[in-house]
Amino acid sequence: MNVKGADNGNMEVSLDDIIMTARDTLMKEIQRLGRVDYALSSGGAKVVRHSEPFIIGKVGRWFQKISLTMVYKDSEKMLKPSSREPDQCFPLKGDSGFIQIRLRTTIIPEAITLEHVDKAVAYDRSSAPKNCRVYGWHEGYNDGKMFLLAEFSYDLEKSNAQTFNVLDSVGSGLVDTVRLDFTSNHGSPSHTCIYRLQVHGHEPTSVSMLATQS
Repeated sequence: MNVKGADNGNMEVSLDDIIMTARDTLMKEIQRLGRVDYALSSGGAKVVRHSEPFIIGKVGRWFQKISLTMVYKDSEKMLKPSSREPDQCFPLKGDSGFIQIRLRTTIIPEAITLEHVDKAVAYDRSSAPKNCRVYGWHEGYNDGKMFLLAEFSYDLEKSNAQTFNVLDSVGSGLVDTVRLDFTSNHGSPSHTCIYRLQVHGHEPTSVSMLATQS
């Protein structure tokens, strides 16, 4: 494909270049947290559903809706490395809601990381989610039966990126879709901000493992 260069000329960008860029982004994230994020948008993950967004004004200057789906383009912010700046999030209406994500591939989940803006740069963090549950399932196995992966509370006094291990009962269950449900936030009556959600785990080692889940 061709893209415009800084000198307004065209330069070739190959599929290998795109793959390399996505791989570099992934490796930087692994180095930062020490874990692979299977909910990273540049790796192929995407938001497939979410609760009602918090829209300012009649037109909604924060959002651009994609065709006839109920997924807003700005929702991809939740699946990208955070800029750690206030308001660079995806806000959902009210103090409860959900987001549903299709992971980049099938995994055995190990942990969930939820990020909010750091207290060093934000004077008001009342929009941070508080009590949360994360569910997972696989669209192609076990009839897509949903099961609980983790239940936790996001603590404003701890690091802005907080990691929670999945429940022992999950075992080797396979997932390709996850859903974060939050039932409260830290005080904002109007909206709840999700800066980033990460899903960690490892890929199944064989096709036979996939077969046992069907």
